[in-house]
Amino acid sequence: MLDNCTAPVLASTLDGFISFDGHRAFHIKDVQGLANGRSATDVQWIEHLRHASASWIFITGDAQVLKNPAERAALRSAGLHGFVLAAAYQKTPLHQVAATLVWKWPEIEQVTKLIAPPSMHEIPIGKMTRLRQLPL
Repeated sequence: MLDNCTAPVLASTLDGFISFDGHRAFHIKDVQGLANGRSATDVQWIEHLRHASASWIFITGDAQVLKNPAERAALRSAGLHGFVLAAAYQKTPLHQVAATLVWKWPEIEQVTKLIAPPSMHEIPIGKMTRLRQLPL
């Protein structure tokens, strides 16, 4: 799931790439059953993903999710893998952000298989730079 701090086109682009492998990508506005839909608070969507039957990861453009005590506690208890776009993405053209997410997808998928949740990683802007684990 990509949250409100990301453009909806990123979710549809990533979905087109990963759906052949049985995965799906959704923007928060398209997550079924989410109370308040796109207007859901971070704690609300975290709790929604926590109680969902499927296994979820999230991608956000907001590193503040790690600084808010309530959101941080919700993330820890939800057992999710989270990925934060590096600050440099805010000044990067959207097509390059989409290309980098597709480029990084195999590494994102590998991290979710190797590391037990909860975990947080930063997705760097450089395609040749590895994901960086963040404290949760």
